[in-house]
This record gives sequence, structure tokens and C-alpha cells, in this order.
Amino acid sequence: MNLKLPLLLGCCLSIAMTAFAGNSASLGEDAAGKKKADVYVTTADRRLSFDHTTQKLSKSPAFASVVTLNPAVKYQEMDGFGAAVTGSTCYNLMQMAPADRAKFLTETFSEKDGLGFSYIRISIGCSDFSLSEYTCCDTKGIENFALQTEEKEYVIPILKDILAINPAIKILGSPWTCPKWMKVNNLKEKQPFDSWTSGQLNPDYYQDYATYFVKWIQAFREEGIEIYSVTPQNEPLNRGNSASLFMGWKEELAFVRDALGPAFKAAGLDTKIYAFDHNYNYDNMADQQQYPVKIYDDEVAAAFLTGAAYHNYGGRREELNNIRQKRPDKELIFTETSIGMWNDGRNLEKRLMEDMREVALGTVNNWCKGVIVWNLMLDNERGPWREGGCKTCYGAVDISREDYRTMTYNSHYYIIGHLSSVVKPGAVRIESKGVAEKGLMYSAFENPDGTVAFVLLNEGSSEARLTVTDGKNCVDCVVPAKAVASYRWKK
Repeated sequence: MNLKLPLLLGCCLSIAMTAFAGNSASLGEDAAGKKKADVYVTTADRRLSFDHTTQKLSKSPAFASVVTLNPAVKYQEMDGFGAAVTGSTCYNLMQMAPADRAKFLTETFSEKDGLGFSYIRISIGCSDFSLSEYTCCDTKGIENFALQTEEKEYVIPILKDILAINPAIKILGSPWTCPKWMKVNNLKEKQPFDSWTSGQLNPDYYQDYATYFVKWIQAFREEGIEIYSVTPQNEPLNRGNSASLFMGWKEELAFVRDALGPAFKAAGLDTKIYAFDHNYNYDNMADQQQYPVKIYDDEVAAAFLTGAAYHNYGGRREELNNIRQKRPDKELIFTETSIGMWNDGRNLEKRLMEDMREVALGTVNNWCKGVIVWNLMLDNERGPWREGGCKTCYGAVDISREDYRTMTYNSHYYIIGHLSSVVKPGAVRIESKGVAEKGLMYSAFENPDGTVAFVLLNEGSSEARLTVTDGKNCVDCVVPAKAVASYRWKK
């Protein structure tokens, strides 16, 4: 890799991020008492990188194309936006100089002085981006549960740093595998299965495994870290990950209904449980289609589930809306997507457009309350990774192994930042309509403080000009070609 390029990009973002300092103070009125909006723009050619300006609001539209917001029509309430803080991410962060790490985490997670990332995902035990394969109970017997080196030396210190910056951060936990002593080859033969990869959870250990979840949540609470939500299994239909466990819908139903849900209730935990946590197409398994809905059909199991989580490694995002139509009482969150060598992951010209369309706005406009991308930070050699894990993945940010300071900011950092900078936890998505030009995609929100947020993607090859009106104020939007723009203003 040409390290001069990441250094340039890192400098550019630092300049842009400086504008975030004190952003909240700029929202409101100018010296003459005129209302104004905060505007952030990123172009796919990296010419603008979270470029921050303010503009005056007006009472009439300047452009013929008008998007009208209607706060009376409300959709889902937002939980937040963020990235996975994996073992590999934490390792890289811990290699940084303390001042550099503090600066990066502040720019990423601070509501006042940064982008306000608000939702992160961590693994329960190892993931495929951990420093080793392990669980928190590798010695048989649930009484042997204990947090391991990766949590103690990497994950927990980084989480504490993040919480010091943003105490309201939400944390989702997902296991890649249960302890190996709980695994069997299949549910008919039930022979021991001594492998990190594949296998199934022995029903004889459902209660122990539920206790494992409870102990994990309690152990983090003892460290001052609250776990907001969990999924019973990451990618339950994927047998091939370096750490993995197959858990079909019938198994997850039984585990949640008979063990996990009751264990949380008995322990007094209000941690949310989201089913599934895998692809839109259910890995093309005919008997696993609409996995969460089949679990919801059991009223006892459904009562323990807040909703379902999805990834986008297969299928189409419209599945989110399909599930919402079948069970509008259950929530949806998006919990993983990755960039890598297979999808031209460092090409911002391509990825910013596609990821904003398919992941950021695409999931939100199909009812997701939260959007979380994969690794927050990997190094410039796509690691640390383990044999059997992904060797071709990029992070939302890639940091140079040469100095652990030079960074390249990839599409996932931008798509999350363009949402989190203006759409705050507790915001409600509201109706926005009126412009249907090809290449334009948008979503609007009303924040808990009464401010309005509007996020716009312009995939076109020419500048877009449109006005957004909330019924009282007009914001005239001039968005460069192949760019993302975020707006926030007081009504």
C-alpha cells in the first residue's frame, strides 16, 4: 500500500472533524436571529469529508423540486448507529498512542465533539476477528465461567474509554460459538463435537448456556458496562466460520423459550433479545425461510423476543419490510455488513454510493431501528486475523501497522457518521416525500430535542438541487454529484 495516500486521507478527515467541535452550539440561530441548519457533506472523490457548514433557513423554497416532511406520519424510533468493536479492533486501538486513541474515539463517539456513534456490537467470547479462539467457559462446567484475556486486556478497556466519551452508548452482544463441551455433531446422534467450527448446541446444555449469557452480562455489569441487547447466535445458518454454531429456527425457538428468556427473567435482566442475526435470504435454505417469524408463531418464545436482526451477505433488503408486515409488533435491527477485497472495499467512489443506498438509508427506510457495520478498525493488512477467519476484510477505518497513526477512512465510517451526526437515539423516522428523481434517496427524522434531521444520497453524475420543508422552514439543498449530505435544524 502507498502509505502517502492514507496519510493524506487521515489529514483530510482530521481537518473536517475539527469542524465538529462545538457543533451542538452552532445549531439554532445566527447573530441576526435567523434560523440556520447544520450541514455535513462527503463526496465519493474524497474532496469533501464530513465538510461542515451552516446555512440560513427560509420561508419559501428556492428550487422547484421540494421534499415535504410530515411529522404527523411516524415510523420507527431509532436506537442508534455504529460499528463492531471486535477483538481485532480493540487490539489496533490499544497499539495507538493514548492521545491519538483518545482523539479518534472522541471524533467517533462524542455527541458534542464528534460524530456521535451510538450503537456498537461486541462478541460473547471470540468472533472471527478475535486474537484467538475461545469462549468464557472452555473448562467443562458452567461454574468455570470467567472473562478471558481478550476481554480484560483489550475489549473492556476500550469500552470504558468509549463510555467515558459517550455514557449512553448501546452495546449489543453476539456469540459466534458456545463452549465446545456443549456441542454435538447433530441432534439425532448427539455425539461430542470438539471443534470451534460448526456443530450444534446440545439441548441437554440449554440451561447452562442460558446461564452463560447471564453470567456474561453480569460480568460486564461488574465492570460498569451495561449490555443493551443480545442475539442468541451470530449467523446461525453459517457452519463455515472459523468460530461458528448451527442453530436452526426450531433450535433457537426452544433455546429462547425454554432457557434464555426464563433465565433473563429470573436474573432480573431487561437486556433485549433479537432473533436470527443473519442474511436476508436465509442462506437459501428452504426450511429456514422467514426464520424469525416462525419463532414468533410460538407465543411463549415471542414474548421473550424484542425483534430480529439481519445481515446483508445474501438476499435483498426488502425482506426487512416483508418481516415487518408479518409482525409489525416486533423490532428490526441491522447488525452486520462488511467491505473487503471481494467488493472493492477501499474504492470510495463505488462503496460510498452502494453502502449508503443498501445499508444506511436502505435498512432505515425498511424499518430498522439500528444500523451496525462490521469492524470499526483493522490494520492496513486487514488484521489481525486468524487462520480460518476473513483475510480479505477491511475495517470502517484501516490503520497503518507502520505507525498506528496513519488512517484510511472507508465507506462504512462515512455512512454511519452521516446518520449518527444528525439522527440521535430516540429520534423517530417521519414521512418525507415529493422528489422521486433517479439517483436520489433520503430519509427524515424528528429528534427528541425537537430538531429535524434529513439525510440525502445523490448518486447522480450532476449536482442535485432541492428544497426540504418541514411546513414552517425551508432548507435549500445543493448536493454535489456522488455525495452524501446530512442536515439538522430547529423547527
